Amino acid sequence: MKDILPRYRALLRDRRYLWSLAASAAMLAASVVVMYFAALYAFDRASSPVSDIVLSNIPVFDVDWAFVWGPIVFWAAIAVFLLWKPERIPFALKSIALFVVVRSAFITLTHIGPYPDHVVIDSVGTGWLQTAFHGDLYFAFFGSGSDLFFSGHTGLPFLMALVFWADRRTRAFCLVAAAFFAAVVLMGHLHYSIDVASAFFITYAIFAIAKKAFKRDLAMGYSQEARP
Repeated sequence: MKDILPRYRALLRDRRYLWSLAASAAMLAASVVVMYFAALYAFDRASSPVSDIVLSNIPVFDVDWAFVWGPIVFWAAIAVFLLWKPERIPFALKSIALFVVVRSAFITLTHIGPYPDHVVIDSVGTGWLQTAFHGDLYFAFFGSGSDLFFSGHTGLPFLMALVFWADRRTRAFCLVAAAFFAAVVLMGHLHYSIDVASAFFITYAIFAIAKKAFKRDLAMGYSQEARP
């Protein structure tokens, strides 16, 4: 705790950091707006479902609770870590914003309908979430069902593993979360197997772009060691 307060004091006096932090927050907010309209567009234009070698051979499991609450717990943990390492916030937020924008572009290009046999997302205790997100936004985040390619539940935890690669425990936590959510969306037939498999490759490409595009933010928060 003693070494955190001096870091905060130093960062709050650093104009470059403050400008970068404000820019990263603005980029993230803008990306969420883009995602919202992309998800609604994908839902409106969804076509017929297709067969899938994995989903066709496993039953549907009731994973709606894990699908909704799992990401909430995951992002709460990431928020705690970022508050502990505030110098890493700008790069992390900008990387997430880039991921969301790229994924939004992908889902507007691909209009395959959801797999016909899938779990219904209606977790007990999420009514307040629907109220807080004004219904439609909750729908875009958790239940549109047509924003399929590629899986955000899988890709974002993997992105965080790459962003926090130097921190072994955080990296392990994020990799386990990525594997867990990959299993969840497949077990619930909420994503096609191609959505999950491609998420790892596309996410790594997004991270490579982020390292180039946000080089100053990367240098501000990370040492040169242990980067992927």
